[in-house]
Amino acid sequence: MRLITFEDSVRRSRVGALTPDGRVVDLNSACALYLRNIENEGSFYRLADALVSPHMRELFAGGDTSLEAARKALDYVLENDSVTGPRGEPIFYSADEIFMRAPIVPRKFFHASGFRNVDAIIGHEEPVIYPEHLTQELDGEVELAVVLKKCGKHFASDDASSYIGGYVVFNHLTARDIQRREMQSGTSGFCHGIDTFCPLGPWIVTADEIPDPHQLTMELRVNGEPRQSSSSSKMAVKIPEILSHYSPMNYSAGDVLSTSPGAGTFNGDPKARYLKVGDVMECEIEGIGILRNHIISWEEAYGRKPAALATQETRS
Repeated sequence: MRLITFEDSVRRSRVGALTPDGRVVDLNSACALYLRNIENEGSFYRLADALVSPHMRELFAGGDTSLEAARKALDYVLENDSVTGPRGEPIFYSADEIFMRAPIVPRKFFHASGFRNVDAIIGHEEPVIYPEHLTQELDGEVELAVVLKKCGKHFASDDASSYIGGYVVFNHLTARDIQRREMQSGTSGFCHGIDTFCPLGPWIVTADEIPDPHQLTMELRVNGEPRQSSSSSKMAVKIPEILSHYSPMNYSAGDVLSTSPGAGTFNGDPKARYLKVGDVMECEIEGIGILRNHIISWEEAYGRKPAALATQETRS
């Protein structure tokens, strides 16, 4: 399944699945219909809320039970694609009837260089706001991220696959000039954690649809031109080892862990690699899809110039 978070016409947050023809199925309503019509369940809405929550993190908290219930509901409505929900609510939506959001906002976002700011997460086609008063060297990298489907801690790499619920594309944005200053002072995090610096999407592909996550081509394009080409086969440390390594920090269901970008090739003039206002970034991973975000200025986002901020200069 390709799982998305979307808002309907009245801005309710819902969990959906993409159909082969590009429509979106409301999985919670589909599950309620399946429970009523196939399982003859009287409390079909209440049970659907428990099995296939309209919130992605809660769906993954249900583990295999919830993911399988979502799949059954999806298969059922695809066989009867003119159906509506038990109360007559729509189950199928076209792309122009919904607002896509980041597929998931985890409790914790693990990364090799430290936790990511979950409040900075944005979704597919949402803008990255360029803070020109903070950085002049904004850089991006395409990375494969893992979504966990159950809680766990202190487990071996041999057990790691049972925790993987799906995969998603992550655009690892970094303010390189800030990063250099942080490295000198021994601090870390701010260069990655600025608002909107965490694009994630466009959807979550469930683990059963990615037979080997270590054989996926990956590419970052800026304005249609390839900037970074790589493959998940080039990861120095494989996904089970990464998951096991961080497991003493205690995973929650729905947490996200980003892998390293792997050895890749940077295409183009190194001096021109930094992003600028107006650029369109496309991060593509084979078998998952394309995460697209454009960069806008601070003034376009907020209608004013940024306020002067306190700075932390590195002292020798």
